[in-house]
Parts: sequence; C-alpha cells; structure tokens
Amino acid sequence: MSTKNYLTPTKRYKTLISTIHSIYRLVNSTYELKDLIPRLARLFAQILNANYCQISMLDLTKRCAVLKCFVRGKNKYVSDEKTRIVNRIEKRILRTSSVLIKGSLMAAPLISDDLIGIIVIRRNKNAHSFERPDQETLMTLVEQAIMGIRNLQLYEEQQKIVLGSIKSLVTLLDTRVPQEYTHSPYFSRLVTAIGNQMHLDEKQIQSLKYASLLHDTGKADIPPEILTKTTKLTAREYDIIKKHPVKGAQILRPLQVLRPVIPIIAHHHEKYDGTGYPSRLKKNQIPEGARIMAVADAFEAMVYGRPYRERKDINSAIKEIKKKSGSQFDPKVVEAFLRIIKKINTKIYLKQQKIPG
Repeated sequence: MSTKNYLTPTKRYKTLISTIHSIYRLVNSTYELKDLIPRLARLFAQILNANYCQISMLDLTKRCAVLKCFVRGKNKYVSDEKTRIVNRIEKRILRTSSVLIKGSLMAAPLISDDLIGIIVIRRNKNAHSFERPDQETLMTLVEQAIMGIRNLQLYEEQQKIVLGSIKSLVTLLDTRVPQEYTHSPYFSRLVTAIGNQMHLDEKQIQSLKYASLLHDTGKADIPPEILTKTTKLTAREYDIIKKHPVKGAQILRPLQVLRPVIPIIAHHHEKYDGTGYPSRLKKNQIPEGARIMAVADAFEAMVYGRPYRERKDINSAIKEIKKKSGSQFDPKVVEAFLRIIKKINTKIYLKQQKIPG
C-alpha cells in the first residue's frame, strides 16, 4: 500500500485545527444549504486525502434524500430532487446510525437530535486504507459541520415564515392601495437583478427583495381620495404623499427580522443630488439598496403611468433614466440598470401596458 499523502499525527492535528477554522468561516459566510453542502464535501475530501465525498440530506421519512451532493476531484454534482436511498452502504448507515470503515471507504451518519444525513468518503484503491484516527478526524469535523447545517436549516425555515408574513402584508396593502399605485409582478425581479449586477451579497439581495415587496407600505396610511386623485396634487396633498416612506418604516420597525430593510424603504425617494425626500440625503449617504430601488421605482412609474401622469413607452423611460444619471440617480446603479434592461424580456412590460409592441 502507498503511504503517499498520508498525514502524520502531528500534521493531522495541525490540519484538523486549520480545517475546523475553515468550517467555521465557511458556515458563517454561506447562507444557503445547497451551497454549504458541496463546500463541506470538498473540504472533507481534502482533509481526509480522499478523491470522493458524498453528502446526502434526508427527508423526515429517512427513506429519501432531499439534497444530494458529491465531489470527485474537481468535479461537483448537486441535486435537490427527492430520490430514494438505494445504495447498500447508505442503507446500512440508516439502519445502524454508526460509522462504517471498509478499506478505502468510510461512511458516517449526520446526527443532530435525529438522523439528518449521511456522508460517504472514498480514497483511491491504491491509497492508504482508512483507520481509527481517520474516523476520529471525520467525527470531529462532522460535529462542527452539523451545527452549521442545523443553523442554516433553522434559518431557511425562519425565512419561509418571514416571506409568508411579508406576502400577507402585501395582500393587505393591495386591498388598501389602488392597483394603479402598485407595481407589476416583475418589480421585485428587476430590483434584485440590478442588485446582482452590482455584485451585492446574498443578505443584501434578500433585503432588497423584501424591500421591493414592502416599500409602499406607508401608502396604506394615505387617504384614498388623495391616492386616487387624477388631477394635479396640491402642495398639502403632495406633502402627505411624501410622508409614505417614513410611515412605511414606522409600520415595519417593530418586526425585528426586517431591520435591514427599513433604511431602503425609508430612503427610496432620496435623490443622488440631495433634493429628494424625506431626509435630503445625497450620493453615498443614501443606502445602496435605496439607490437601486429609486431607479427601478422610477422606471416602473414611467412605464405603467399613474392616475395623474401619462405612461411613457419603454425607450422613452430608459432615456429619462439615462438623462437623470448623476442628478436623480446614482450613475453606477443606472449603469447596472442599463445592462439588465438589455437582458430581460421587455415584452412583459408591453403586455402590462396593453400597448402594441
């Protein structure tokens, strides 16, 4: 048997400490389970000098995998399709909930109160067989990984609850605010697409998505006769309208989980040159998410029109956005918007406008 790449106890210990730190950093910088699992699989293969690692996350029945990933060398495969557990090694782990070592193969259960997954690791046949120290190393790494996995699972469950609550709030808002004042079904998609084009991280994109659904919450506090008015607003009426970003922030502030969203909602009507409302912020004083929202909001308001304002065709709306780059809008956001608008199917807007394309 070859002992090539086999770690001495001292090297193993040093590498183990380094890897535990790597898992910690990995878990704290990854926000989706489907991203975390393959990264863990690659890390486990590296530390255990294996050329193959598979991790399967189980459903409640323990008969099926709901997320499956394997890495082999530089190759990676990830599937979130529900598949039955049929492999005899995996079935044995399900039955015994104990570690299995068989030559160049090692498999172990992932247990957090209950069995939640299975990990299978293989070395090349001519490599050193797995031994007791390898098992100890694996179980130490698994303990660290499970904490991260469970935290993400709980986080994802929490996000589903939050999104459900947001959709309920939006439904309530839609019954209060006339349809002419609400955005298209594509508004959230446009906002997050601009955020992705600007390379915002996953948490920022999530906050943008929530803000895009809730940014007009404050309009629920505006009298219907003002919202539905088709003639020019008076100065007093316009002042009432301008209070809706602050009102929206006040309504949502008690919801702790939405705290990152509040600045976006409160300041999405600020202008890059400092002439907007409610705080006359300018340039980088305006939260980045609010600067993104401002461009998308203005585009949709022009394309769909308002009871007191005629709609523009798409090309005219794009020209207006370009024209106000550097004054009303952040030039970097406008640049990202222009790239995005070329990629998306603008026919969806034409259909919503009900004008010939």
